[in-house]
Amino acid sequence: MNELTCDIGYKSINHAGEQLCGDHVEVVEQEDGSTVIVLADGLGSGVKASILSTLTSKIISTMLAAGLSIEECVETIAATLPVCSVRGVAYSTFTIIRLIRNQTAELIQYDNPQVIVLRNGENWEYPRTETTIGGKQIFRSLIRLQEDDVFIAMSDGCPHAGIGMAYNFGWKREDIIKFMEAMSLCGYTAKNLSTLLVDECNKLYGGEPGDDATSCVVRIRKRVPMNMLFGPPSNRDDGERMMNLFFAKEGKHIICGGTTSSIAAKWLNKPLRPSLSFEGDIPPIAFLEGVDLVTEGVITVNRVVEYAKDYIGDNRQYEAWSNGKDGASMISRLLFEEATDINFYVGRAVNPAHQNPDLPINFNIKMNLVKELSEALKKMGKRIKVSYF
Repeated sequence: MNELTCDIGYKSINHAGEQLCGDHVEVVEQEDGSTVIVLADGLGSGVKASILSTLTSKIISTMLAAGLSIEECVETIAATLPVCSVRGVAYSTFTIIRLIRNQTAELIQYDNPQVIVLRNGENWEYPRTETTIGGKQIFRSLIRLQEDDVFIAMSDGCPHAGIGMAYNFGWKREDIIKFMEAMSLCGYTAKNLSTLLVDECNKLYGGEPGDDATSCVVRIRKRVPMNMLFGPPSNRDDGERMMNLFFAKEGKHIICGGTTSSIAAKWLNKPLRPSLSFEGDIPPIAFLEGVDLVTEGVITVNRVVEYAKDYIGDNRQYEAWSNGKDGASMISRLLFEEATDINFYVGRAVNPAHQNPDLPINFNIKMNLVKELSEALKKMGKRIKVSYF
């Protein structure tokens, strides 16, 4: 298996006064393990721009994922979304990043700001070839991927930020490069890098964006496995097998739940030591030799699910979990920022304490938490495997 994987993150802000964003990002996985990412920028702003950018990104990503050539894709777009008769410009521009088996990146760019590529923390002027397809000037590049490569695609709302305010002519490309070079060295995820860039654009607009602004960041990194154990098995006889499989896996180990951690402590023949510190409304963690993190179960995991849903959305709670010392924050950092491949070991045992009708916790809620967390992590680009016991 290729040791490299792609971390993909994107964020948008709307034109001031608009409910919908005129930019759209679409990510499609191909059967061969390749990934197609399309960032489309619809003409103008509002509903019409949103429809045009969504159509463009959906059509291109679906066709490319189905194995059709870029020529066919662009010709379809040219026929579907003609040039505006008034302004003489395309109804939607686009940037395509196709990651071929996490070994090679193919860039296809039409009228959006040129993709910035950072290699070894510095701007890298990658090769480009110019071609005309369907009457459109297209730039194409083929890049062999290296660990820590960062690709930054954006709509023109980013370099236009600050026009007439912080800057006379907007946020120049070279200034964006310097900003992102510094940020890329801090170890941020792709989602956080895109958030930092768009938030800076919003500041330059004075909180009133004069255009939709979107950034999509792809960070190439090595695979990092992670293992999470949540709940005891429904059949006590499966406890030994569950622990054997869990501890045999490569990577860090997280255990959630009091009963589950007690079973693990007995299996490891090590003492389970509770923490004396208490952070906010999340139950305290515990310490167990041979385990990287031990936390309470349902309440903690429920908070992690909340953070995960926010992370794939507006990412507004980043500061809460990135700096928090509670169990939910610690799990979030491990799963969102560090892990690429996550193995869940989920016990189906019913906790008698959860059968109190006054408590909002039951078996179905516990299973739903696992499902919701798995789905959110998949949207982050993580490889997920869930085993039930």
